[in-house]
This record gives sequence, structure tokens and C-alpha cells, in this order.
Amino acid sequence: MAARHRAAGDVRGTSVVGRHRVPTGVRGAHAAGQQGTRSSPADVGTSRGRILARGIVSSLAGKMVGLAAPLLITPLAFRSLGAERYGLWMAVTSLTSMALFADFGLGNGLLTRLARLHGIGDRRAAAREISSAYAILGALSVLLLVVLVGTLRWVPWSTLLNAADPAVARDARPVVLLCFGAFLVNIPFALIQRVQYAQQQVTQSNLWQAGGSLVSVALVYTAVISEADPVLVIAAAVLAVPLVSLANSVYYFGRQARELRPRPGLVRVPVARGLLRLGTRFFLLSLITSVVLNLDSFLISRVLGLTAAATYAVVVRMFALLTLFVTLVNMPLWAANGEALARGDLAWVRRTTARMVALSATVVALPGVGLVFLGNDVMRLWVRSADFPTVSRTLFVGLAAWALLLAIVAPLFMVQNSIGLLRPQFVGWAACLVLAVPLKIMLAHRVGLPGVALASAATYALTVLPAAVIGYRRALVAPTPSAPPASEGDGRVAVAVGR
Repeated sequence: MAARHRAAGDVRGTSVVGRHRVPTGVRGAHAAGQQGTRSSPADVGTSRGRILARGIVSSLAGKMVGLAAPLLITPLAFRSLGAERYGLWMAVTSLTSMALFADFGLGNGLLTRLARLHGIGDRRAAAREISSAYAILGALSVLLLVVLVGTLRWVPWSTLLNAADPAVARDARPVVLLCFGAFLVNIPFALIQRVQYAQQQVTQSNLWQAGGSLVSVALVYTAVISEADPVLVIAAAVLAVPLVSLANSVYYFGRQARELRPRPGLVRVPVARGLLRLGTRFFLLSLITSVVLNLDSFLISRVLGLTAAATYAVVVRMFALLTLFVTLVNMPLWAANGEALARGDLAWVRRTTARMVALSATVVALPGVGLVFLGNDVMRLWVRSADFPTVSRTLFVGLAAWALLLAIVAPLFMVQNSIGLLRPQFVGWAACLVLAVPLKIMLAHRVGLPGVALASAATYALTVLPAAVIGYRRALVAPTPSAPPASEGDGRVAVAVGR
């Protein structure tokens, strides 16, 4: 089969590819004999592997640019804004960071559904999914913007943000409007990243995201050297991302994939309902995993005090860089697995998953072992504070084991996410939360900080790891529902979710 698909034509029936029905009227390699040639499964797998490799490399490169941008912006903005106004900006930014799930999982749901439709070559159904997703999130964005503007004058932002300087206090509302406004506008604009990932155009998506970071640096630099008003300096920083997302969307849907362009006439209520159901599952799963992974500092502060919580948070941040790498290299697997499973290419999924487990584990294990033996030396070079205590090696052992488990599980979850198989993950994470909290409190009292890290690794190994393995096996053996061609009127597309 061909690795790429063109627009869907008239549907005149179905043919079976692997375990899935494929419209025979679709133009491209899925139409039997239409083009006169077929790519072998091996050729498709090789092409998919090359795309995956490029996606992983571009994800790492893009993230490096994304991490470098704040390092360049911070000194410029701090000098231009002053300490209090910069602190105001960071405080508002932290509030927007707490709303990262504002799309209610719809982006992940769209990615899952589009990846499968890409695999079977149904571009018309994909266009309906995209249009429906944009309609939902566009309406949500407008509604939240209206609420923001309507309540802006009634909320005492300067008092809530503790702005003492009268000039800074006057800027509180404009800064809130800018930061939250840019965040809300970008909710639908950010869907373009999911669309490109689903079409396995990961490198292109990552280049645009890196471009957004560079544009942000350039705009802030221009605003600072021109001695612009402080609010304009903040605007230059926060508006770059939605502007670049908009430019990416216009270019992609206007030049590259016009047949996928979101249009009101393609919005379908059944499709929207399906997206909301799947998105809600992803949203709830994100909430529970966020609680499990971010609860430690709160528990430690209650049991051992704020100083211990600060120490633990600094040490965890080093290991968070390792888990960030795991996320970056495995994210492109989501769409690739969805497309491969839609084609029935289980061998590629098994082979690639095994390789990614080995790669993720190796990359995390090597620096993890290094931190076990040299962690305190690294901490002294990094923190450079006499107040920072020497950390027990057992703490490094526990965190290294926890990071290694995350690395092993991540590729298994990418297979399940690709078809919306979330129930095993719910069970695993819920069990982890129930078991981890009392165990962490008990070991924190008895062992101190190392007890919290050991409890994290032990409960993860007992709950999430088995759930990941079970879910992975179910994803490969459970029959995926076929996707019969939908009529122009109903817009229904069958997608495996939540088994």
C-alpha cells in the first residue's frame, strides 16, 4: 500500500486490508488496482519507520529551541520590566499553566481518530473530524473569552497578585487579558499540531513550534531595544505562539491539505459527540495522572516541612529532564501506531514498540545510574548554594527506578492511545493513587525523603506497569471495529475507544 493518501473519491464498496474494511473508492493505494501498483507492507513499514525517526529527531531539536527561548527572553524581559512587573507576569503565566487541560482532551481524541483515518485513507471523514473539532474548541474559546472580558473589571487582579507598586498594579488587568487571551485563542489554533501529527508530518509540526519560540525571542528583543511600553513587551512574548499557530494553519490548510480545511458545512453532530466522548476520557486520564505525578511536594511539605519539599523538588527536576526526553521521543509513535493498526500491520507495531522500550530505557538508565553515584556533585555544581543539603543516595536510587519505569511504559501507552484504549490506564493510575498516598506518608515518616521516592517506584511497578502490559496486549489482539464509509449526511466514523 502507498504510505501517503490523497483525497477520498466516491465510495463504491469496501475491501479488506488486514482486519479492517477499506473504502475501495478511495483514490490512492487503497483502491485495488486503481494506480496499477502497490507498495508492499515492508515498504510501507520502512517508510513509516523513516518518518518516525525524523519525527523523533525533530522533536528533540524543537524542544531544545523551546527550552533555549525562555533563557534568552528572561534577562531581556527582566531588565525591561523590572522585578515586580516581571513577577506579576510570571504569576499570571503560572495560572494559565494550570489550565493546560482546557481543550478537555479533544486534541488527543482528534489525534487518535485522525491517525486511523489516515491509515485507511478516508480523507472526507478526516475533514469532518477536523471541522467538528474546530467548531467545538472555537465555540469554547469564544465563550471563555467572553467570560474573561466580562469579569475582568470585577476581579481585583492587582490585589490578588499582590502588586504593591501603583504603576504595576495598573498593568495587572492588561497583563491578565493578554496572557489568558492568548492562551484561550490558541486552544483551537493548537489543533493544527494534532492534525499534522496524525498525518505523520511530525517534523513539519515541530519546525513550526520551534519557529514560534524563535519569533517570540525576536519580538521581545525588538520591543525591548525600541523601549516599548512594558505591556507591549509582554504582548510580544505571549502572542507569538498563537500567531505562529495561525500562520501554520493557514499555510497547511490553504496550500498543503485543502481537502482537510475546516468548513462549517462539514461539521457533524454525531462526529462532535464522538470526539467529546473520547476527549473526555483523555481529559479525565490526564487529570488523574497529573495528580499522581505532582502530589509528592504537597505530601512532603505536610509530613516533613517546606525545606524538605524544596530539596525533593530540586532533585526531581533533574530526573524530570529524563522523563521529558521519554515523552518527546515516544509522542510520534501515537499517530504511527494508529496508522499501522488501521492497516493491520501488527508486526511493525510489535517490532517498533520493543525497540522504543529498549531505547527509552537505555537513555534513561545510563544518566540515572550516573546520578545515583554522582548526584550530589551534580547538585552542588547546579544549585551552588551552601544551604542545599547533601542528599541520600537512596533518594537517587528511588527516583532513577521511577524514571526507568516511566521510560518502559511510555511506548506501551502510545499503542493504547492510538486506538483510544484507555480503560487499563484508568485502572492502573487509579490503583497507583490509592496505594501510593498512604505508602508515601508512612515511608516519609519512617525513612524521610528516600521513602517517598521508593514508594513512587514501588507503587508504579505494582499498578501502572501491569496495566500498561495488559492494555498493550489487548490493543494487539482485540479486533478493531471496521470503519464503513460514512454517507455525506450522517458523518459517522467508527473508532475503537475505551474498550
